[in-house]
Amino acid sequence: MSELKPESIIDEPSFKDRHSFLIFITASIIIASVIVVISMTMYNGSGAAQLDLSRPGYVSVRSQVTANESDFKTFSSAGLISKDIIEDFKSIYNEQTQKIKTIDAFGSDPLSADALGISAPAEQ
Repeated sequence: MSELKPESIIDEPSFKDRHSFLIFITASIIIASVIVVISMTMYNGSGAAQLDLSRPGYVSVRSQVTANESDFKTFSSAGLISKDIIEDFKSIYNEQTQKIKTIDAFGSDPLSADALGISAPAEQ
């Protein structure tokens, strides 16, 4: 009898199989780069870049920024907590809550300057 030798068929791994991790990393970097380019284009095109005073080029003009003089009383986020502080916070919170409740959210223009409490710019 003759001996039969089984022939094992071993497929050579394809380029994709051998380098799948490298392809994944490369594709991830390309996709992230495209998203960053799109977002930076939107950031500069929308005018938000000109309003961003945290950029290093605007260090000299930060001191010239005037605070908004609205009737909104701010509350300090640092400091000790006592019963008086909590009561003060509750009163500020309730006052703002009442202002919000007066806005008709389903009305014609809930995002108008009046509804948001934003004063219109001075006419020139």
